[in-house]
Amino acid sequence: MKQFISFVIKETRHILRDKRTMLILFGMPTAMMLIFGFAISTDVKNVRTVVVTSQMDHLTGTAVERLAASEYFTVTATVATPREAELLIRHQQADMAVVFAADFASKHSGIQFIVDGSDPNMAQQWTTYAQQVLLNPSAAVVNSKMLYNPQMRSAYNFVPAIMGMLLMLVCAMMTSISIVREKERGTMELLLVSPVRPLMVIIAKAVPYLVLAFTILVVILLMARYVLDVPLAGSLFWLVAVSMIYILMAVSLGLLISNVAQTQLVALLVSAMVLLMPVVLLSGMMFPVESMPTALQWVAAVMPPRYYIDAMRKLMIMGVDITGVVKEVAVLSGMTVLFLTIALAKFKTRLE
Repeated sequence: MKQFISFVIKETRHILRDKRTMLILFGMPTAMMLIFGFAISTDVKNVRTVVVTSQMDHLTGTAVERLAASEYFTVTATVATPREAELLIRHQQADMAVVFAADFASKHSGIQFIVDGSDPNMAQQWTTYAQQVLLNPSAAVVNSKMLYNPQMRSAYNFVPAIMGMLLMLVCAMMTSISIVREKERGTMELLLVSPVRPLMVIIAKAVPYLVLAFTILVVILLMARYVLDVPLAGSLFWLVAVSMIYILMAVSLGLLISNVAQTQLVALLVSAMVLLMPVVLLSGMMFPVESMPTALQWVAAVMPPRYYIDAMRKLMIMGVDITGVVKEVAVLSGMTVLFLTIALAKFKTRLE
């Protein structure tokens, strides 16, 4: 046991001495949380709006005042014809135009929206918000009840996704590079002929990254709660427990990659192709899996972050108990056993 602890201390010192690794491990989570929490947002705010009306009667003026008073729209101009409004949108001087019919005051109807549709999702949101502000004065945004996220804040969606991406990259990528570094330098053989069993050497190299991953998890949760104001509605115990299963699965995947790669460059390329792009595009982090083509949905079904992100959204935002994430936990546990078994089997074969 003393020799095992000595190996763990040795690997920990290697990590702490590498300033670039430490910057990646702790700088990347902080930066990404701030970027996704504040800079990257799908919230509707300050939409540049042009009002089109041939006459500004009392009812039309009241509607325009409601639009301008909301935090979602900024009335930048008033024009007489839809053609003028369309030119402003084409010249990127406005995002949306609201066209009031000439008989709007008498019929209490007759509104047309001209919207920049280069981003279809945002265009649909702008139209929906504008309809509710103009046609339903008693409602601030929408007249339906929004469960779990009444403020419609995008941070509620991004925080669980960032957790899944960062923990996967830190655990899998860093673990694979750590072991490959020893092989590339020719020191892996020295470690394997030491009094400690080869399996214990591999575990000792993985332990510091497990501790670092747990530390990063704590940092992310603290930033989510106290910086981004994202609630932790569910049980903190189960949230951490599911995260630890996910961390073990990511470390197991890192061990598997380390058996395939012979150099750090290869390990980085394999990690990028197997982890980074699929995590961002196919895990449901940025785009709903249900909206993807059927073939890509099948590919997304084998992406581990997809199940972790779903579980975190349910535990953090919806506040469900462990029974609500049994499917996700079962899949992650199965993947952990599968990756770890294959990694250890290939490792033993390589030693022989």
